[in-house]
This record gives sequence, structure tokens and C-alpha cells, in this order.
Amino acid sequence: MSVTLQSTVGGFSAAFMKRLPQLEAAMIEHGLDPSAFILSKDSAASSATISVGPFFYDYTVFVDGAHFTVTEPNDTRFMDYLLARCVAATENPLTPGHKAHGLLQKFLHWMEQPI
Repeated sequence: MSVTLQSTVGGFSAAFMKRLPQLEAAMIEHGLDPSAFILSKDSAASSATISVGPFFYDYTVFVDGAHFTVTEPNDTRFMDYLLARCVAATENPLTPGHKAHGLLQKFLHWMEQPI
């Protein structure tokens, strides 16, 4: 199964969709089940809109009953953010004293790491 996508602003870009299998492969490589994730795209609440649309989007990641939101200017930046989190997990493994327990804690820890 793959990541579930939802959007209130016209969907995700073709470039994002093309890179989605790469993200799903990275998730699997790190022990995450892509089908447990829902990625949602909405207009940023704080974004000023003009006739051409919003300047930023809120991307919310839902997994196992929890969620977090990041604000990015476009789908490509959001994809870069997600992929960097997966790569950061390999480059900066958790120390034994800070070992995350379970799928959500592991993923949220990766999301907190600097790029």
C-alpha cells in the first residue's frame, strides 16, 4: 500500500507524484509502513492570498492517531523536507538513551532533527 494523499487546494504537483515512490521506499527502508501515513495539503492559514492563490501551504502528516504540520511554499520543498528526515535518520541514529519506541515516536524524532 502507498501513502494516502488528500488536498483542499487542487492536489499535489506532478513532480511530487513522480517522487512519491522514492519517499515510500525510504519509509520502508527505515521500518515505516507508508500505508499508515496520510499527507494533507491545505492553504496556509497565515498565508496572504491573492488572485493567483496562496504563497504557502500547510502540509499535515497524520500517522497512528497523531499529526504534525509544516508550512512550505510548494510540494517540492515539502517532499525535500520529508526525504531529508528519512536520510537524517540514517546519518544521525538515535543513541541508546534516547531510543524511540514505536513507529510514531521514531518518525517524529526524525522530523525534529535539523536538515
